Amino acid sequence: MKYAVQGAEPGIWTLAIAACGVGALILLVRRIGGRQQAKNRIARARKRRDESLQRAEQTVRQYRDSHPSMDPSLILSLSLAELTEQLQEGSLSPEDVFYSYMEKALDVDKKLNCCTGVLLESLDQLKALDSSKKGLLYGVPVSIKENFGYKNHDSSCGLIKRLEQPAKADCVIVEVLKRQGAIPFVKTNIPQGLLNYDCSNPIYGQSLNPHNLQKTSGGSSGGEGGLIGRGGSILGVGTDIGGSIRIPSSFCGICGFKATSGRLSSRGISAGCSGQKSVLASPGPMAKDVDSLALCMQALLCDHMFSLDPTLPPLPFNMKVYQSSRSLRIGYYVNDGFTQPSPSMARAVREVKVLLERAGHTLVPYSPPRIKYATIELMIKGILADGATTMLGNLKGGPVDPTLASQILPYCLPHVVKKFLSVLIKPLFPRISGTLYALCGVGSISNLWQQHNSVEEYIHETIEEWRRCNIDVLLCPMIGPAYNFFYCGKLTCVLSYTMLYNLLNFPAGAVPVSTVTAEDEEELKHYKGNYQDLWDKLFKQAVAGGEGLPVAVQCVALPWQDELCLRFMKEVEQVVKQKKK
Repeated sequence: MKYAVQGAEPGIWTLAIAACGVGALILLVRRIGGRQQAKNRIARARKRRDESLQRAEQTVRQYRDSHPSMDPSLILSLSLAELTEQLQEGSLSPEDVFYSYMEKALDVDKKLNCCTGVLLESLDQLKALDSSKKGLLYGVPVSIKENFGYKNHDSSCGLIKRLEQPAKADCVIVEVLKRQGAIPFVKTNIPQGLLNYDCSNPIYGQSLNPHNLQKTSGGSSGGEGGLIGRGGSILGVGTDIGGSIRIPSSFCGICGFKATSGRLSSRGISAGCSGQKSVLASPGPMAKDVDSLALCMQALLCDHMFSLDPTLPPLPFNMKVYQSSRSLRIGYYVNDGFTQPSPSMARAVREVKVLLERAGHTLVPYSPPRIKYATIELMIKGILADGATTMLGNLKGGPVDPTLASQILPYCLPHVVKKFLSVLIKPLFPRISGTLYALCGVGSISNLWQQHNSVEEYIHETIEEWRRCNIDVLLCPMIGPAYNFFYCGKLTCVLSYTMLYNLLNFPAGAVPVSTVTAEDEEELKHYKGNYQDLWDKLFKQAVAGGEGLPVAVQCVALPWQDELCLRFMKEVEQVVKQKKK
């Protein structure tokens, strides 16, 4: 028997080696096949986009040829309030407005690569537009972020695995926009997976900044920021989970508003990581001025939205609060203690503080409570509670965009390696050490519940601090100016300025107030940072060369006080305009 087994051993080993070889070959074939499948999906998506752009160009040419007297420059120069008034009066036709913005959007897209496709159904909607001129946004072309559900169109979130899964129905916000007479006409670009504040993905490529083509538009609502910033859309809607409306608004020099989560419907809007409850996402409007944001909120907060999504509190827009002129008690800070702001960020807050005081408001120093703890233990550990498993899973089936590669590199490390490295570098780089450990996630369901409880406690701690300071609203820095390429994924630490208000679920908005000066650039040369670590050095590099780029401030209010936040944003906008006169 022994000899029989010994004699069989070579045959068994041969079979085992052959089996391993066949298995490896199958895996290789599948991998090659998967890559080819991804390439084919990307090619088909690009073809759909290009065909929609070409079709739109043809219809614009045909309309221009048959309406030679149309003056797009006049239409494009109007504010949203002026445009809606003239559409309601009938002094402007919806057709002239639609084709003026379609033509401009196509031109802007050629320069900035900000659109993922034209919604050709908008041509049919234009023809069927109710002549009774119903709706606050009657005849207004509106751009929508790619992840907003629009029937028969993808909401891929820049993920290859989600291509060719068209929405079966419009999302609630798109339905309400249509009911209010608006015409969604283009979808705009996003970063891969949405959890990044650049604007590039392997399907549609990199979107550029409207003020400097060597800079990013920001993200994740970066296509919106670029298109509106360059005049290709008068009103857009985006989503915000860590600054994704406010950052591109800041980078592109427009206004953007993140509503209290739960004030506007998110039904039918795709997310990068659904189910995460610690750091809340919220949709909101983006436009050139604050009045346009308020008009959009007024249009959306209607009975039709509350009927379509009964989970929302039926709170119509409170125009009385928005139009109030009472003096405000305003908290402010220049440095959150986690990331030192760029010189232009800090200057913007200081200058606006002075202007608000001159306008009769009271400014009170404020500091965010325990910002390092909130950023690392609540924000990072909350948004990546599963150790980034969902995010990494979303990226399977295709290439990772270069703008995201450096961000996900530490996510891919085994937890034991992350923890070891965290302990190793803690004496020299405490901020990076804590963040690396937080990337391991919460570890268990009981820990997740405790994490949720800690978030609730921190929210109440912050509200108590507001009450102690007796403030109505808060003025604080807004990330900027626009970065050089490939830095957003390396600098998630800077999101302490914006993600904090997703964690707290406070409404917040960005308002452009200045531009980067030569003095700002000179001061940047001496920038050291709060921690003087690698991230501080990278931030200095990211914002370098920004002279002339827009600079914004951030305005914040307590939960459900969205109208007060917008009123404060309007106040900031007005005092800055008065200074320029």
